[in-house]
Amino acid sequence: MELFTCQHCNQLVFFENTVCERCRSRLGYFPDYAVLCALSPRDDGFIEVPGLQKHFKLCANAAYDACNWLIPADAAETLCRACDLNQVIPDLTVVPNLIHWQQLEGAKHQLVYALLRLGLPVVSQRVDPAHGLAFIFAADPAAASPGASAPKPLLTGHLNGVITINVAEADDAERERRRKLMSEPYRTLLGHFRHEVGHYYWSRLVEGRAAQTQFRALFGDDQIDYGESLQAHYAQGPAAGWQAQFVSAYASSHPLEDFAETWAHYMHIVDTLDTAAAYGVAVKPAATRDPALNMNADFDPYQQANFARILDAWLPLTYALNSINRSMGHADLYPFVLVPKVDEKLRFIHALIRGDLA
Repeated sequence: MELFTCQHCNQLVFFENTVCERCRSRLGYFPDYAVLCALSPRDDGFIEVPGLQKHFKLCANAAYDACNWLIPADAAETLCRACDLNQVIPDLTVVPNLIHWQQLEGAKHQLVYALLRLGLPVVSQRVDPAHGLAFIFAADPAAASPGASAPKPLLTGHLNGVITINVAEADDAERERRRKLMSEPYRTLLGHFRHEVGHYYWSRLVEGRAAQTQFRALFGDDQIDYGESLQAHYAQGPAAGWQAQFVSAYASSHPLEDFAETWAHYMHIVDTLDTAAAYGVAVKPAATRDPALNMNADFDPYQQANFARILDAWLPLTYALNSINRSMGHADLYPFVLVPKVDEKLRFIHALIRGDLA
């Protein structure tokens, strides 16, 4: 994630900020320019951005403190590119739902930021019903009547371009409970978004295309029964020795889940390195002269053609970040091991996104 500065006072500001803490200027993010802007209100209700010869308006969801993105003033739309992807939002008259929705939007906007930086197609199903992307944010259904059997919980997942996220995942305590229940080393809102959007882009970039042959050679046969595979995974657990082939235990459940997990990790890597580059982070451990443990985040990972450079920077960075987390008494920031087979899968994702596959 990039860093930004307020154009009015030069204060450092961040992607999710709506107000500059120094000069109190209203801030807005304009995705077409990938900039966070200090805004100047006009008498006609629109907004000026210093240096841009255009007028803008805030996304309608700014009224709920759920978005800080800008739209051209002459646009017919009232929702920004990220919020226009919403198909369903939770009932905001239910007290916790507004806070949970704000958190969901924060993660989704960070996701869309990265997708646009990667040059991937991001279009709403409202615009393209056949190939577009949509999000449903909803809560578990309530019981029909006292004494009735509990309805099935709403499952987070992807189907035909629609990503459903249970708003309970925005509750830190509930998400941590589910993480422990599922014996997962990592579970975050942003991680959910990155995993599920991996399923969407499999259908957009792999399914029915030349890349599907390469996918099957690397990940396995996507035609294996999906329901039976997941049922077996939950009943029996991952196969022994899964660590030599997969980035996570869940990735071993089915080739499509392997792809989605690997896709999510690719996004973890690129976005974290982007943040490291924004801060000018370099790693050079004093305890060793091994050059493989040195890194300098002096490149844009979103534009880097050579995946080896990305991976060479990522591993030393994770060693440093994990050590810093332990110094604060926290678990590892990145509790995963990237074995050679996973590296190969990540390279496939990299080439797929860049359009380098035949």
